[in-house]
Amino acid sequence: MSGPDPVTRPDPDVADHSPAAPARAVEVLIPLPLPEPYDYAEPPGLDLAPGDLVRAPLGPRSVVGVVTRVREMVGVNRPLRPLEGRLEAPALPERTLAFVQWAARYGADVPGAALALALRGLRHPPPRPVPRLIASGLVPPRLSPGRARVLDLASTPRTRGELAKEAGVSSAVVGALIAAGALTPAPALAAPWPRPDPDHRPAALNPSQAAALAGLERQTGFAVTLLDGVTGSGKTEVYLEAAAGVLRADPEAQILILLPEIALTAAALARVEARFGAAPAAWHSNIAGPRRRAVWEAVAGGAARIVVGARSALFLPFRKLALIVVDEEHDEAYKQEDGFIYQARDMAVARGKIEDAPVILASATPSLESLWNARQGRYGWLRLTDRHGGAVLPEVELVDLRQTPPDAGRWLSPPLVQALVLTLQRGEQSLLFLNRRGYAPLVMCRACGERLKAPDSDSWLVEHRYRGRLVCHLTGFSMPKPQACPHCGARESLVSVGPGVERVEEEARSLFPEARIAVFSSDTTPDAASAQSLIDAMAAGEIDILVATQAAAKGHDFPNLTLVGVVDADVGLRGGDLRAAERTFQLLTQVAGRAGRRERPGRALLQSWAPDHPVMTAIAAQDRDAFAALELAEREAAGLPPFGRLAAVVLASPDPERLEAYARALAAAAPNAEGIEVYGPADAPLALIRGVRRKRFLVRADRNVDLQAFLTTWRARARPPSSVRLTFDVDPYSFL
Repeated sequence: MSGPDPVTRPDPDVADHSPAAPARAVEVLIPLPLPEPYDYAEPPGLDLAPGDLVRAPLGPRSVVGVVTRVREMVGVNRPLRPLEGRLEAPALPERTLAFVQWAARYGADVPGAALALALRGLRHPPPRPVPRLIASGLVPPRLSPGRARVLDLASTPRTRGELAKEAGVSSAVVGALIAAGALTPAPALAAPWPRPDPDHRPAALNPSQAAALAGLERQTGFAVTLLDGVTGSGKTEVYLEAAAGVLRADPEAQILILLPEIALTAAALARVEARFGAAPAAWHSNIAGPRRRAVWEAVAGGAARIVVGARSALFLPFRKLALIVVDEEHDEAYKQEDGFIYQARDMAVARGKIEDAPVILASATPSLESLWNARQGRYGWLRLTDRHGGAVLPEVELVDLRQTPPDAGRWLSPPLVQALVLTLQRGEQSLLFLNRRGYAPLVMCRACGERLKAPDSDSWLVEHRYRGRLVCHLTGFSMPKPQACPHCGARESLVSVGPGVERVEEEARSLFPEARIAVFSSDTTPDAASAQSLIDAMAAGEIDILVATQAAAKGHDFPNLTLVGVVDADVGLRGGDLRAAERTFQLLTQVAGRAGRRERPGRALLQSWAPDHPVMTAIAAQDRDAFAALELAEREAAGLPPFGRLAAVVLASPDPERLEAYARALAAAAPNAEGIEVYGPADAPLALIRGVRRKRFLVRADRNVDLQAFLTTWRARARPPSSVRLTFDVDPYSFL
C-alpha cells in the first residue's frame, strides 16, 4: 500500500541526547497475504505503540503497516531493518485491530487480508480543500456589469470557477477583481461532520414500536437483538430511536448502520439526516477516493458519529462504537465472496462483542440462523406484527400456470394481465418482478443446439436487447449478437430462450401502450444516483408499471403501489443449494411486501408451475413460522447450518493436470477428525472461468468442532503449488 501520506521521521536530536537508549523490536502487520507480522527495529525517537501506522521496507519497496506489538530486543539474534517512520494518520484503535485479527482467524485466512479492508481508506490521498472567494466590500475603480454580477454572487463564498460560470464571465474577470482586492479568500468551511441531535425530530411510535424500543433500551453492553417485523411495520424508526438513546447517553458515541445494497443508501442517508438534523457519513464502493479517506479519518478520530454503509464499513476504525445495526440482516449481499471472504452479519455480532456494544439485526424475513439463535435464547427477540399507520399486509395469491398459462410467446398469465388492467384503471401503480437481468438468460442455435457461452468459461451469455449485445454476468465479457451461429455457421438460427426484465417490459408495452413503464435493474441504474432518480420517479407517481429485479424488492416505500406480479416465482428454487428455499421465501415475501404500504390495500400474484411446493404455500398463507419449522427440521436431520457448520474449499488453476494432482494430494492429506465429513473433490458447477479450472471440496462439521483449526491443519499438510490457488469459504452462500 503506497500513498502520499507524510511520514514522521526519527528525531535526530532525540537520538543524539539518548545514545544509550536500547532499540526495540516492533511487530508490524502488513495488508498483504502474508502469514504473520514482520519484525523491524524501532528508530530512536519514534516511541511507537500498537495501532500506530508506519511505513516499513519490504524487499525493494516501501509499504504501510500497523504496529501490533512493541518489545525489547530480547531474544532477537539477527539484525532488523529499521522502520522508515510513522504515518501522520490516526492510529488503528485497539479494538479494531483485535477485530481484524479475530476475523482472519474465523475465516481461516491470513491477517493481512483482513487488515487490507481496515486500511482501505488510506489507499487514497486526503481531499484537497478547494479555495473559495468572497466579496471584501471594496469596489473596484471600473465596475462593469460582468464585474457587478461577480461581486453580487460573491456575497456568499464560491470558488473561482463557480463565480465565472454563474456570472457568465471569463476567469480573467475574476482574477482582476482578486488583484483589485474586491475578492478575498473566504474562511475555511466548517467541519463536514456536524453532531447529530438525538432530539431533533423524534418519531411518533405506535404502541408496538414503543414496546420494541423499550426492549432495546433495556440492553446494556454487548447483546444481540433480532428486530423481527413484517414489511412496513416501521423497523427503521425503532432502531433510529434506539440510536438516539445511545447518543443521548453519550454524545461521543458512534453508530454503524449496515445496508446490503448501495441502492438503499441514498434513502437511508436522507432518513437519518431528517431524524438527527445532520448528514451521516456514507461508506460504500461508489464513494470517491478522497472522500473515502476523509470518512476513514473522521471515523478514526471520532468526528463521524453515525456511519451508513455497505458491508465493508464494518472494518472502519471506530474509536467508540456503541451500536451496530444490520438492516435486512437476512440479505445474501452481506456475504463477501472474493478477496477476504466473510459474512458481514456474523462479523457484526463478533465486532459488537469485541466493542461491548449492542447489535440490532432487523428484517421482515430473518435468516434461519438468526431465528434459531433467537429461539434458543442466544439473541433477544422483538416482534412487530402489524404494519405502521393502519396499513394491512397485501393479499397473496398463487397463479397456477398449469391451469392458466400465458398465451404462446408471452410470459404474463391472464389473471395477472387482468389485475394490471384493473390497477391501471384505478390510477394505481404495479410492480412486475423477475430476478433476471437483460432480455433473455440464454441464446441457443436452433440448427445445432449450441448454447452460447463466454470464452473460456462455463457461464451462458445473456442477451441484452437494449444494447444489442450478449453479456456474461460472471466475467463481464460482452459481444454483439452474431448473425450466424459461431459453432455451426447457420444464419438467423439464434433464438432467445426465457424471459429477462427487458422481455417482460416489451410485453407490458405491447399490452399497455399508453402506460408509463420503466425497468429497475443494475443495468438501467448502474450507480446510486441513477437508482435514486428512478426511485424518486416511482414514489412521485411518474411510473405506472415498474419492471424490476431484486433491486426493488426491499427497503423501498412506494405509496401508490398496490399490485405486485411475480413473473416466475419458481426461478430461485432451481438453484438446488442449501439456501434455495430460504432465499426464495425471503425474496418473494419481501417483494410482495412492497404492495399496499399505505391506506390502499395491496395484492400480490405469484405465477408458479409448482404452486403446491411448501415454499409457495407458506408465502401464500403468509406463514413464516410454518416455513421456518419445516426448513429447520430438514436441516437438523442433515446436520446443516444452524445445527452444523459448512466450509467450502475451492481450488483454481489454469493448469488442469496440476489442479487434478493437487486435488488428489489434498484429499489424501485430510486429517481424521471426529464430527467432520469431507466431500470431494468434484468439479465446481462453474468449472471454467476465464480459462481457470475450478474444483471444490465441501466440509461439514458438528457445531462443537473447531472447523477453522481443521482447515488450517489441512492446508499445512498439503500446501498448494504456486500454480494452484486454494481458498477457504467458511459458511458458504454460493455453491458455484
